[in-house]
Order: sequence, then structure tokens, then C-alpha cells
Amino acid sequence: MASSTEKKTKKKKEAQLVIRLDKNSRDAFVDACQSIDTTASRELRAFINKFLRSYNDGKYDDRRHDL
Repeated sequence: MASSTEKKTKKKKEAQLVIRLDKNSRDAFVDACQSIDTTASRELRAFINKFLRSYNDGKYDDRRHDL
């Protein structure tokens, strides 16, 4: 059993993804996230992870898909 002095370490984020969108969309997204007690970053990471799982499962081809 781990000692009480040992702490779990979270994997640190090592990269950034910069996106451009209009201010109203950004503000509405941040407000919506705050209203459900989460962060925009957390929700975007969740979206990316879900997308990559679908992509890796072969659910996308070379055609553009609406998500």
C-alpha cells in the first residue's frame, strides 16, 4: 500500500492548440461550461479524445463529416 506521503501525479499537458473563433461563440461556450461546473479546456479535451477514438475505430473516411 502506498504511504500517505505519496501523491498521485497527474499527467502534465505538454502542448497547446490555438483556435480562432468569434468572440460571441467563445464567450457563449465558456459561459455554458461554467454553468455546468466544468471548463472549456476539459470539454475540448473530451471532444478531441472522443473524436480520436472514433477515428481510430475507422468511423471516418476521406469525406468531410458533420459532427
